[in-house]
Amino acid sequence: MNPSSSFSGRRNFLKTSVKFAAVTTAAASLSHRLGAAENAAAKVGMNGRINHSVCKWCYKDIPLEDLCVAGKDFGLQSIELLKPEDMETLKKHGMTCAIFSNPTGTTKEGVKVGGIEKAFNRLEHHDTLIEIYEPYLKQVADAGGKQVICFSGNRDGMDDQKGIENCAIGLKRLMPIAEKLNLKITMELLNSKVNHKDYMCDLSTWGVELCKAVGSENFGLLYDIYHMQIMEGDVIATIKKDNKYFAHYHTGGVPGRAEIDETQELYYPAIMKAIVDTGYKGYVAQEFIPKREDKIGSLKQAVGICDV
Repeated sequence: MNPSSSFSGRRNFLKTSVKFAAVTTAAASLSHRLGAAENAAAKVGMNGRINHSVCKWCYKDIPLEDLCVAGKDFGLQSIELLKPEDMETLKKHGMTCAIFSNPTGTTKEGVKVGGIEKAFNRLEHHDTLIEIYEPYLKQVADAGGKQVICFSGNRDGMDDQKGIENCAIGLKRLMPIAEKLNLKITMELLNSKVNHKDYMCDLSTWGVELCKAVGSENFGLLYDIYHMQIMEGDVIATIKKDNKYFAHYHTGGVPGRAEIDETQELYYPAIMKAIVDTGYKGYVAQEFIPKREDKIGSLKQAVGICDV
């Protein structure tokens, strides 16, 4: 027997075996994921300790009406980051909007404000922000809403303490109308490492200090689990320690902001249990970007995972 021929044969056999093992492993992984999705979805609605919501922007290609119909079937109670005019569709399906999107406007200098990059940390933006938020808050209240999102704006060289001071000045101007209308204005915590470079409200400690500076029950934080895992980790400990400042929660798989199943590093059942243990009665919204073709299936799975 030719030794080189024998060696070549063994090498080909090993290559084939490795390829077969890889295919088998991938198939098993897919089967496991699909099984987990079915099992998680099957128990939706059994516990009722989490109020389930979803951010509409993650499902741009699905009409609001269709998302309502599909979501209602597996326990979704809210579709959020919408405008007051969308409430008519939600009410038709017995749903609500847990937190409304932010208004935007343009200053006299032509600067667009109210979004993530330019907002309350600049004194020169305040007059315009008040002008757009006050009538918007009234519209939200008239539509039956209870919460409106807001942002800090980017640092752009500003000291963090100065940012807290400036944000507090502007937000305090809105608190009387928020209190009168029984609305909560909620600033979102976002990561500045991956998605929103230079964003100021990027740590829970900064946000908590802002809450203390504003000093009103009608202002709070949107604790985005995805963003804060990237920035600081220690999610459950932070929720236990600072939950009184957290008015709303968002999810997302880390890394990549995809499905919240076992393909990512966070274990959401434990996080949801920690939230429940704080006595929180608000909503938890899915804000991951589905990577699978069956986007509704991914959403259904996520609601099941979080229904602790």
